[in-house]
Amino acid sequence: MNRFIDIISEQLKNAFTECGYDGSKVTASVSNRPDLCEYQCNGAMVLAKGAGKAPIMIADEVVEKLTGCSLFSDVQAVKPGFINIKVSGDAAADYINNMSSAEKFGLNEPETKKKIIIDYGGANVAKPLHIGHLRSAIIGESIKRICNYAGHEAIGDVHLGDWGLQMGQIIAELQERQPELPYFDDAFAGEYPSESPFTISELEEIYPCASKKCKEDPYFAEKAHQATADLQAGKPGYMAVWNHVLNVSVADLKKNYDNLDVHFELWKKESDAQPYIPDMIQDMKNKGLLQESEGALVVDIAEETDKKELPPCIVVKSDGATLYSTTDLATIVERVKLFDPQYIVYVVDKRQELHFTQVFRTARKAGIAGADLDMYFLGFGTMNGKDGQPYKTRSGGVMRLETLISEINEAVADKMRENREFAQEELDAAAKIIGLAALKYGDLSNQATKDYIFDISRFTSFEGNTGPYILYTIVRIKSILRKYGKEPSGKVIFTGQKAEKEIMLQLTRFSEVIETAYNELAPHKICSYIYDLSNAFNVFYHEIKILSEEDEDRKDSYLSLLQLTRRVLEQCIELLGFSAPEQM
Repeated sequence: MNRFIDIISEQLKNAFTECGYDGSKVTASVSNRPDLCEYQCNGAMVLAKGAGKAPIMIADEVVEKLTGCSLFSDVQAVKPGFINIKVSGDAAADYINNMSSAEKFGLNEPETKKKIIIDYGGANVAKPLHIGHLRSAIIGESIKRICNYAGHEAIGDVHLGDWGLQMGQIIAELQERQPELPYFDDAFAGEYPSESPFTISELEEIYPCASKKCKEDPYFAEKAHQATADLQAGKPGYMAVWNHVLNVSVADLKKNYDNLDVHFELWKKESDAQPYIPDMIQDMKNKGLLQESEGALVVDIAEETDKKELPPCIVVKSDGATLYSTTDLATIVERVKLFDPQYIVYVVDKRQELHFTQVFRTARKAGIAGADLDMYFLGFGTMNGKDGQPYKTRSGGVMRLETLISEINEAVADKMRENREFAQEELDAAAKIIGLAALKYGDLSNQATKDYIFDISRFTSFEGNTGPYILYTIVRIKSILRKYGKEPSGKVIFTGQKAEKEIMLQLTRFSEVIETAYNELAPHKICSYIYDLSNAFNVFYHEIKILSEEDEDRKDSYLSLLQLTRRVLEQCIELLGFSAPEQM
């Protein structure tokens, strides 16, 4: 189904061509002066120089051609050469009626379906999720949903950190606390216990304790480094401890990600890439890519077009150890081998930009990523408190994610109590749904690359550009439809109301918005769209008598319009990663 704006552009192209101009360069755009018109075209300005005419002369000719076109209710040429357009209400109604019955509201399938791996989450085992993991999870989940809805196959990978020094630290600390465990007995030949020697709470206490010791005690630090090396060499007892850490951690991580309605198709780990490293390094040596630098093996990634000096990518340290860059390169090898993706998107803190520039360029030079594989680093900004500093607990520590979710749900519940009384069970269930919307919309309504201020009071408000406001709009529409008592026909007719037409025009933008959100990996575009659509509905609600309308055809049309509005809003919030309650 053609996008509404493309239908308008096609009419303009034809009119310019019929007037003897190159219509291929002509497009329409949504007006930035809605008080004057609904759409604009600056084609006359673009073509004026080549045609040797004043822009307004060309615009006048084109407007004359468009006079009488059923798509438009008004077309005017204004100096210095703009064409201002108002579309026909009947044409808008016809379009949204087609939308209503079309799959995905008329969104076209892509010409080429891509397999896309989205690397988001990035949690480390043995550590609780904290607010530093929030943006990656929320943005990545939304992008995955948008990619799938746009017609592609998107695969979410949590990419757990499970193979670094923290594992050696945990093993060393556990050995000091419980040296009698069989994992530390080199002579043990039986089966290791299937039950973990620690709970998630104990594990989350063991790791910070061990990390602190590493900084203060050289002997313990050496022991932890040796344990890491032994683990990575496959020592059976240490591998058994590592498996316990994974099982306990992943169960807890899944629970916390579920609370965010964030889900992964793959629970791959850094350790999964380790088997690919030896052959990858050997291949890079064979190709002459690796250079020695102070004992380390590096790849020069500098390019002539660089505006600043970029350091080489270290693949092997001077002591023979590998790094995150090595693991990330091997992970690309693994992904290509197992999934053959056309696109890999990394949703990571923007401060990691240099690291991924090094990895991407090395992957290209080494032939790990071929010409048919696109790699994209979506670096997100920080979530700050009102003081402009990274958001923390009241005591100044890093806040656990479950604590943040609890605080925002409590704030929502407080606001709901202000409106009316709720049974506690009903209140808790609704606050959980609305709180998630407040949290996710508060994040996603900002451009991902930018820092933003996290303000619980503002994000949980039922007014303004917030998640609860969007949900309140959906709930209000549901309430009106319930009061009507029957299913509207689904057919919309234009009755001449300005507020009615504004909703129609907003609805016609759906496919354009989704395509833009996919192409730019920009969930904030959807947030902006549903805020505009919600505002259009609320103006309509206050200006038009809906249920008290005496003309049954008009009433049915109004309710059909609201029904489509609800469906579109619900689809959009699903792409953002939250849902709406029945009442609030």
